[in-house]
Amino acid sequence: MLKKNTFIAHATAGLSVIVLLAFLAACTSKVGGDVMATVDGRKIFRTDVDKYYENQVASAQQAPTGEQATALRLNILRQMIDDEILMRRAEKLGLLATDDQVDSKFNEIKAPFTQEEFDKRMQDRKITVADFKREIRRSLTVEKVMNKEVSSKINITDQDINDYYNAHKAEFNLIEPQYHLAQIMVTPSPNPQVHNQNDKAQNEADARKKIQMIANRLDSGDDFATLAMKYSEDPETAGNGGDLGTVPESGLKGTDPSTRETVMRLKPGQYSQIVSVVNPATKQAVGFRIVKLVAKEPAGQRDLSDPRVQQAIRSQLHDRRDQLLKAAYYEVLRDSAKVENYYAKKVLDNNGMEK
Repeated sequence: MLKKNTFIAHATAGLSVIVLLAFLAACTSKVGGDVMATVDGRKIFRTDVDKYYENQVASAQQAPTGEQATALRLNILRQMIDDEILMRRAEKLGLLATDDQVDSKFNEIKAPFTQEEFDKRMQDRKITVADFKREIRRSLTVEKVMNKEVSSKINITDQDINDYYNAHKAEFNLIEPQYHLAQIMVTPSPNPQVHNQNDKAQNEADARKKIQMIANRLDSGDDFATLAMKYSEDPETAGNGGDLGTVPESGLKGTDPSTRETVMRLKPGQYSQIVSVVNPATKQAVGFRIVKLVAKEPAGQRDLSDPRVQQAIRSQLHDRRDQLLKAAYYEVLRDSAKVENYYAKKVLDNNGMEK
């Protein structure tokens, strides 16, 4: 199978709130249960922490116990405290996400799935639609605050870009062609690691029918990434639209000959016909894939005058500075908030044991 490889010129962005669930608002909790922390008098209850804890461990093969479980709860509580601090800041700035914004994002996330598929995802993660919308509201609110207070104030100058390029010129010298690929993969047998196995084939004949259905939808103009998210059975790439990242030409030698030959014939933006992936030892089909060549970069030095190089450097410098300043911003907000972490004190008093 093709392996991912990262290159500075490639960056992908996409919000997957279903995978990256935000944190439940303490102010929505019903009074009752242990108070694990307070933020400016706002209480965070054990029921809130436990709910997010159960969500995190739902897909784990083995639930954490003892010190691991305690450490996870401490991390969850710390993030909930940070979130609560930021929500208070959002209230002061008038940046709380509106109902319309929440509904719009909810519908956007739900759009690629049928109602049955979406309900199953909610059940798998042990959350309700109401919980999910609260999480979306929190996520959007955090994004709005960070954009206003941090990201919008970052300025990457032309001199910054020039200095980075001169110091890292070798990064932009491609010794061989690079292929940015994506795939949709279907297998004849179930894979428990994949949660989006719509119409999952149980044998080779069913797998052939499923991949043909996908090919037909592509030919009809359906979006490749959306189909990959809905139907691909590769657990490493399905969640991000089948994106395999950038692969050097030599890296194609590590995949099966059929896929390699297919990729070499594609032009940027094109996707392949159905490719059978065969086990060389048994000569039996182990899967079927459709590969898309997103982009191809020829070998050679990339000059600073190349707009793609400038944008890649600008994005990287912006992301680095953004991450640093957001961490500093959280520290400043924590200093201005009155926080009592009763759970952490309890763990410390009990010598690391939760009682």
